[in-house]
Amino acid sequence: MVALHTQKRHETKAVHIRGVSVGGGAPVVVQSMTNTDTADIESSFNQIKQLFISGSEVIRLTVNNDEAARGVVGIRELLEKEGLDVPLVGCFHYNGHKLLMDNPEMAQALDKYRINPGNVGFGQKRDKQFEMMVEKAIEYQKPIRIGVNWGSLDQALATKLMDENAALSSPKPADEVMRETLVQSALISAEKAEHIGLSPDRIILSAKVSRVPDLLAVYRELAKRSNYALHLGLTEAGMGSKGIVATALAEGILLNEGIGDTIRASLTPEPGGDRRAEVKVCQEILQALGLRSFAPEVIACPGCGRTTSTTFQELAQDIQRFLDIKMPIWKTQYTGVETMQVAIMGCIVNGPGESKHADIGISLPGTGETPVAPVFIDGKKAHTLRGENIAGEFQALVEAYVKARYGAGESAVA
Repeated sequence: MVALHTQKRHETKAVHIRGVSVGGGAPVVVQSMTNTDTADIESSFNQIKQLFISGSEVIRLTVNNDEAARGVVGIRELLEKEGLDVPLVGCFHYNGHKLLMDNPEMAQALDKYRINPGNVGFGQKRDKQFEMMVEKAIEYQKPIRIGVNWGSLDQALATKLMDENAALSSPKPADEVMRETLVQSALISAEKAEHIGLSPDRIILSAKVSRVPDLLAVYRELAKRSNYALHLGLTEAGMGSKGIVATALAEGILLNEGIGDTIRASLTPEPGGDRRAEVKVCQEILQALGLRSFAPEVIACPGCGRTTSTTFQELAQDIQRFLDIKMPIWKTQYTGVETMQVAIMGCIVNGPGESKHADIGISLPGTGETPVAPVFIDGKKAHTLRGENIAGEFQALVEAYVKARYGAGESAVA
């Protein structure tokens, strides 16, 4: 799938995380994070497995104490036992230097370390503890993400920039100074890591905020001032549609400008909610922009007064379920099937046209229309369905189309 409106991607250095390439022109990577207690090896393993199978290509987990550090080792052992080659990122705050020093097996088991410059230490200890973490990354040949966060800024740097701004004849707004603090904190920390000896192709930057306009401004500056690989995400996107919309806007705008090498949707799940929702949101953002394809796309009309029947809604839902069930098998058998487009349309107004534009589509009869449903394949009318089993017959046609179009050495369905 070609991104017609996406600008040339911001050129960044490639960072390799257990076989996954981030930046350097590689496809944008989907990332997620566990919300289990890392010390609970079985629960964490099960969630990581679910996230990985659903499409998360890099998975971050909290490492906040020695029990969690030991949990990382146990989780890695279970993953290897099941043959799951999952890149794991350790998220460290406050005591990461000590945990990495005291738990060498954990330091080795992780594939990347996430360091927050605002939380590595305070006063004179800050630089030393940051240095200790970077030295461990060098020792174990691990990349790092320098993850600056709006809620845990480097207070010394923030105070310095605020004081300098206050001394200006025309001071800038406080929000602008805070955004500059984020940018400088990330870049200064990356420079320090390089000075310690870490190669720039082992550094990823992020600067997370919770408001869309701030995120856009910060990442545009990071892209302008550096060529480090960039991880995108609102730090607390929120719940439900609000979180999804904010994430899609922020990440979508930046990705469309060519900025961003890996993304996460930091959604607040409902109690007991499925953590995999954040993976699907990321995939849908990338697919909507034409940057990557993960699953066949179902194009369906919203309905209007011409479609008082719910038949097209039910068929669209049935087809989506059918594709969701089939894709785990299809993607191992049919190369390119994830790029397929299926149209389910409700009346004659746009039905035939949209169906012709899709790979395979059906135009159902609207209110008062002749009770027939033409099926279009590769832009041409191929079948006309009638009767009570239109859904089943159309699913059979979709499956036949997949085998013919994406099966090795076969031709498209006529």
